[in-house]
Amino acid sequence: MERATASGRLRVVALIDRLGTTGGAEKLAMQLAMRLDPERFDRVLCATRWPHSHEPIELSDGPRRALAEAGVRFLGLGRRSSLRVDRWRPLVTLLRRERTDILHAHKFGSNVWGVALGRATGVPVIVTHEHTWSFDGKPLRRLLDRELVARFGDAHIAVSRADRERMISVERIPPDAIVHLPNGIPTPPPLSGHDVRAELGIAADAPLLGVVGVTRPQKALSVLVRAAAELAPRFPGLRVLIVGDGPEEERERVRSLAHELGLGEVVRLLGLRFDVPDVLAALDVAVSSSDYEGSPLAVMEYMAAARPIVATRVGGVPDLIDDGAEGRLVPPRDPSALAKAIAELLGDRPRALAMGERARARRSRDSDIAVTVARLAELYERLARERGIRPGRRRPGRRARPVNHR
Repeated sequence: MERATASGRLRVVALIDRLGTTGGAEKLAMQLAMRLDPERFDRVLCATRWPHSHEPIELSDGPRRALAEAGVRFLGLGRRSSLRVDRWRPLVTLLRRERTDILHAHKFGSNVWGVALGRATGVPVIVTHEHTWSFDGKPLRRLLDRELVARFGDAHIAVSRADRERMISVERIPPDAIVHLPNGIPTPPPLSGHDVRAELGIAADAPLLGVVGVTRPQKALSVLVRAAAELAPRFPGLRVLIVGDGPEEERERVRSLAHELGLGEVVRLLGLRFDVPDVLAALDVAVSSSDYEGSPLAVMEYMAAARPIVATRVGGVPDLIDDGAEGRLVPPRDPSALAKAIAELLGDRPRALAMGERARARRSRDSDIAVTVARLAELYERLARERGIRPGRRRPGRRARPVNHR
């Protein structure tokens, strides 16, 4: 039986835990919702751990204002605890009483809830999106990912080839259930001209390293701090900037380690900033010391800023950078290897600048958000056709979607 949309557009409900202020998955979920063609898609974004949508949009609430300006409807569930199952009611109401053609969930928790609620309410197409495969030592998560998320959804998105390979080899998810959709970022805004070094009291010729991202254990910032301890005697005036918010306990661990190693004046945690392009422009080397990654937006931002990059060889990072061409790749959890690669770039400025320019050209060619959005739109429309959804025709009664038995 054919199912049709009344408005001529496919209604897509995106499901994520928080709005895109810091985390890469949150930023990407917002960008995808905002950049889908409004002539083809009616877009709703539901943030499960954000205040209720009836609260007024404050001037400081940049993400919600950006959604409103892009014509994306926002629904906030205000969940403060996993036990507050009642907080799902507004989303269930939306899925049941209003036409929803596609439910697109982002990250593991939302993937599980999205599949369960989408199946229960008869949403025809369910897309799940894993932004970083990190299920080592988590057998229950792997079981749910395989037997619930991948089995009962219509497409399970992996953001890197490495993630897709682990889903197949470790989780034993059938290959045809997984769609490889690389991340992308928009072209960064022009620089404001603000002198970040002058603001922070850092000399113009001081060696300056930096990392941008959520300060959580995955980012292995302790490895960067230990590498800085090896570099400081060789590079007088060295400074390390850590930009991003995150759990206070992790930030305190990084501060404590820096003080323990005598780097209290070297390592600076700047917290959340909204002038990241200006910060990146001030760096001599941008660093990613993560234990694992999917397809990291921060590395793409480094590339777009033409920064020399040193990153750990994890997840989808090798899809973005060839070692020795656009940057240097090193093993994870090896402070000495990280320090050695950084020292190479600090000691050879022309080579470092050439790497940065190659990185910028590659990001522009391979990792633009417009390409990601176009591929996602094609996926939505293909799945809709397969489920008999025809935009612009009269809609028959709602029917439950058949189970995907893989």
